[in-house]
Amino acid sequence: MCVFVWVSVLLLCPIYGWGTALPPPCDSEIYCHGDLLRTIQTAKLFDDDKHFVDMKLRSDPDVVLSAFNNLSRGFPNAVVSPSILRDFLSTYFEEPGKEFLPWSPPDWHDKPQFLAGIGDTNLRNWAEKLHHLWKSLGRKISEDVSTHPQRFSLIATPHPVIVPGGRFRELYYWDSYWVINGLLLSEMTDTARGMIENFIHLVNRYGFIPNGGRVYYERRSQPPFLTLMVESYYKTTKDKEFIRTSLPALEKEYRFWMQNRSVKVEVDGRNHVLNRFDVQAGQPRPESFTDDLELSEGLTIDAAGRLWTELHTGAESGWDFSSRWFVDDQGKNNGTLRDIRTSQLLPTDLNALLCRNERTLAQFYRILGNEVAAARFDVAVSVRLEAIEAVLWNEKQGVWLDYSLVTNTSHPAFYPSNLAPLWASCFSQASMGPRALQYLQASGGVEFANGVPTSLVDSDQQWDYPNAWPPLQHMLIEGLSSQPSDEAKKLAFNLAQNWIRTNWLAYNKYDAMFEKYSVNGDGKPGGGGEYEVQLGFGWTNGVALQLLAQYGDRLTSSSGSDSSPLSFSLHIGVLLLTPALYLF
Repeated sequence: MCVFVWVSVLLLCPIYGWGTALPPPCDSEIYCHGDLLRTIQTAKLFDDDKHFVDMKLRSDPDVVLSAFNNLSRGFPNAVVSPSILRDFLSTYFEEPGKEFLPWSPPDWHDKPQFLAGIGDTNLRNWAEKLHHLWKSLGRKISEDVSTHPQRFSLIATPHPVIVPGGRFRELYYWDSYWVINGLLLSEMTDTARGMIENFIHLVNRYGFIPNGGRVYYERRSQPPFLTLMVESYYKTTKDKEFIRTSLPALEKEYRFWMQNRSVKVEVDGRNHVLNRFDVQAGQPRPESFTDDLELSEGLTIDAAGRLWTELHTGAESGWDFSSRWFVDDQGKNNGTLRDIRTSQLLPTDLNALLCRNERTLAQFYRILGNEVAAARFDVAVSVRLEAIEAVLWNEKQGVWLDYSLVTNTSHPAFYPSNLAPLWASCFSQASMGPRALQYLQASGGVEFANGVPTSLVDSDQQWDYPNAWPPLQHMLIEGLSSQPSDEAKKLAFNLAQNWIRTNWLAYNKYDAMFEKYSVNGDGKPGGGGEYEVQLGFGWTNGVALQLLAQYGDRLTSSSGSDSSPLSFSLHIGVLLLTPALYLF
């Protein structure tokens, strides 16, 4: 048995999953698995492992691999020095970013109409700057990627893309839902359509949409938002033909999730089928290779394979990483990142999203006059609603909770995702909405003036307290605003006001938008996790523009006492902190 003690010993051990060997993240012996990847990443030549796997090859892979094998034979009993490895990289690789050409979206234009609806002058000027950011986040893929795909980790797509920003220099899946919504508000319908057609292209190629536009993401997806992207585009354009041409890909992606990411669970003597994240790739993530190796130190090869599989699965969830996925030896929602067991949980938000997809697909077929196909998805919605109520609804707490396949019980911790069925309008009893609102008000999650934290657990993971993430804010606000009660609508507005003011303050301090923010400090970027907080930032811009469009006549850049569920006096001391405390 091979046991991991330190990296130098690990290099002598084969990297497989447990039992039968699991496939690597992709087939590339440079970007996904093999001695070259392991040697470069464990030499720690770069601050971020993603740097290497984003580099372009100067020659075809067989030439590079042959050169590396020759180099390795010169050091049969010793580690190749970093200086020699750097010389090797400069000879056979180019720096990341060479796969893109300068590109500014041709459908970008000044002064989209939604700006006129923003009453606060400061916020209107800021929204105009956010509208300008689409040009800086646009990327056109070089034809060389299509001509010589073997020399790139980038996956070629037929249209230019809007990227998140920072280290995320390629297309990402669920980020793009909020990016596309922002583009549509900016009246950039051609760019938005091109983004959607890129995802349709990926579904047709892979049968699903990879996590992002790199080959090392080819084994995992992300929360399936493609159907809702098409819905957003249709609501803006009323283009029925686009629905018609998109539906085969939407059906194909739906089948992928039902065939490969579903599980049967028995509750009270009845079987229900719900969905989960589940990636079978029992090796370190190439873009986080050394993080995964170091996390597995001291584990047997089987245990390491299980850990790496769950890390891939956690990344597929989009919440990489969170105490939400930790399951200790007693099956409790506790532990550390080494206790990650994402595949053993049925997530409330994933199932709410698939429910909304099913309802939207039924609507699409009705728009096209296909009542038979629409009825098929009506049935899917009914079955899903029954399963969500039986498995995920927790009568005692009055909210939906993730369900553990380890203990066959709910995980009781607070996450904004617990309210996802409100956002998806996927609940069958009218009393559930008010009860979920009461749960939220009592949870402690809305007691912060700078956003709703991703959890109330300070684990040092980025999808935990004190970080607040744009998509979760928007889903929560949209869900509350759709409820009939004035109380829910008022809370939705207050949360929107808090979030917009946090984003605006940060922009004024840093002249940048960030991927996440801290709830502890007005305008303070988030932190934690595997990498530094990134700026850009696609989905942050999209969420801000949506909230400004929805509530722009009432939102303010000033700190009024009516703009927070709690008094800002609790947080006034934050503004007196030294600037150094805001650095990441």
